[in-house]
Amino acid sequence: MQLTGKVAVVTGAGSGIGRAAALLLAQQGAKIGAIDRTPDDSQETISKIQQMGGEAISAIADISQPDQMQQAMQTIGEKWGRLDIVFANAGINGVWAPIEELAPEEWDKTINTNLRGTFLTVKYAVPYLKRQGGSVIITSSVNGTRIFSNTGATAYSCTKAAQVAFTKMVALELASQRIRVNVICPGAIETNINESTQQRNLEEVKEPVEFPEGRIPLTDGESGTSEQVAQLVLFLASDASNHITGTEIWIDGGESLLQG
Repeated sequence: MQLTGKVAVVTGAGSGIGRAAALLLAQQGAKIGAIDRTPDDSQETISKIQQMGGEAISAIADISQPDQMQQAMQTIGEKWGRLDIVFANAGINGVWAPIEELAPEEWDKTINTNLRGTFLTVKYAVPYLKRQGGSVIITSSVNGTRIFSNTGATAYSCTKAAQVAFTKMVALELASQRIRVNVICPGAIETNINESTQQRNLEEVKEPVEFPEGRIPLTDGESGTSEQVAQLVLFLASDASNHITGTEIWIDGGESLLQG
């Protein structure tokens, strides 16, 4: 799945799925524009790509801020004169709490980061993608799409469900421009996103559920890896998936089938 000559933008490239995807896309020949809000993490990804002979630049931006995202896309687009692949991956888990205790500003932060951030990422990439067509991949989740038993994750799940609807709307709108838009829905993956989760007073509202044989049927309960998700991103970024658009793909080892 060679990507030689193509330019890929990856948000949240400083860690987890974003970093794994950036490294894999670079291994396949893509030039990487790494967008992250944490300079040190972003630079570590850039350094790894450069050490293996790839090309990469970083753009520091908060995905929820229009001016920052427009500037980031402009910096990357002007550097190489094109964008071919956009992996809208950055997001947070935010606050998980009973609906009565979830503060409006906590709700807004999750919505603004995950949903507004996806919108801004795609919006400011489209003018560059239209020049030659390309592929957009959006990171959603099993939560809000197949799993609704993570009580308290209301804001998070709503953003993930909305990302699927956004994908389908934009896929149809951009099809005539030869831009494909798809969405991936990971289950339990070994990343540091849980560090951004604030769980509060869920014991009283959470429905008790037990999985004595493990929560992930395909792997006897073992979580997936960022590298496995990156392989799916590579497939959707490549010409191997050139007739796929507007589609959600779950990558969870059957977890959501068990818990849905």
